[in-house]
Amino acid sequence: MFNDIGPLELLTLVVLAVLVFGPDKLPKVIQDVTRTIRKIREFSDSAKRDIREELGPEFKDFEFEDLNPKAFLRKQLDNDELGLKEIRNGFDLKKEMAEVTEAVQSVDESSSGSAAASSGSAPAKIDMQKKPEKPAADDHPPYDADAT
Repeated sequence: MFNDIGPLELLTLVVLAVLVFGPDKLPKVIQDVTRTIRKIREFSDSAKRDIREELGPEFKDFEFEDLNPKAFLRKQLDNDELGLKEIRNGFDLKKEMAEVTEAVQSVDESSSGSAAASSGSAPAKIDMQKKPEKPAADDHPPYDADAT
């Protein structure tokens, strides 16, 4: 519950509690707070138990923590029935990108070599580099009514 409170913050809270409640009333306040927390937990547990009884035996293993979307997804993705761990471990993005890069470069080199060898029967070369197209002098940019 208090995982992110450091020792200095805890000491500050204790000193503040002593100053606010005084050393005489502080033990009674701590007892009251712990008793209230215990009652809230008992109430929560009894409510969960009642809900499970009302849902029936098919929801016997239902956990209320699964209603949290993060916990639900984590539980489902950690489930190894789908084989997601094998897929995740078998996929190497760097290797796949290197293969694609090599394939594109080899196609580019072979098409430029074949275009030089035979000028008429070679397929059209695909230019992968972005070059800005220069519009003709009398060409006007298209009118966009939404932009005005």
